[in-house]
Amino acid sequence: MHKIFDGIETFQRDVFPQRKELFAKLANGQEPEVLFITCADSRVDPNLITQTDPGELFICRNAGNIVPPHTGATGGMTASIEYAVGALNIPHIIICGHSNCGAMGGAMAPEKLDRFPHVRNWLTFSQAALQAVDEKYPDADDHERLHRLIEQNVLMQMQHIKTHPHVAARLASKKVQLHGWVYDIETGEVRAYDEERDAFAPLGSAEPARKSAVI
Repeated sequence: MHKIFDGIETFQRDVFPQRKELFAKLANGQEPEVLFITCADSRVDPNLITQTDPGELFICRNAGNIVPPHTGATGGMTASIEYAVGALNIPHIIICGHSNCGAMGGAMAPEKLDRFPHVRNWLTFSQAALQAVDEKYPDADDHERLHRLIEQNVLMQMQHIKTHPHVAARLASKKVQLHGWVYDIETGEVRAYDEERDAFAPLGSAEPARKSAVI
């Protein structure tokens, strides 16, 4: 915790004064451009990856970057999505998975989660993605299976978020765009889903990748 306390002092002494005008503007409201849904994994830092400032990303995090399908039940993800799209009128939604995801590893081996019943139940929202992997890649070893599950889970959560009323409405009117990403922790590469190719391609390395991921 000493590092945390020292960091706060450094922020207040050195960083905040340099960005005082930005924070004064943000004190009166927010107009983020992106709803960024990603994993709670400590190795994933959305602002660092995208080099964005405070106020530019509306970030939702949980184990496995999961979006439960919409139901009548209230939950933190449902409420956050509703507010971000319905109230803040955010025009872009990114669902971002990452390499070596522990949550997806847990989804592959639920029998090891007996001590974590809430985690096990939460990961059932990735069950369809796991079945898709087994159907598409029946001969994959555990390493390849995890890699493919991380991708398929992003695609499955992109389908789930379409069931949320405000998202469905904005997609119908083309006022929101949906993007699927996978971030590689070791290399820093970000791959975006290209619907035409049905594949994830490095973002920024080619124009199709920059235009991709919109579903």
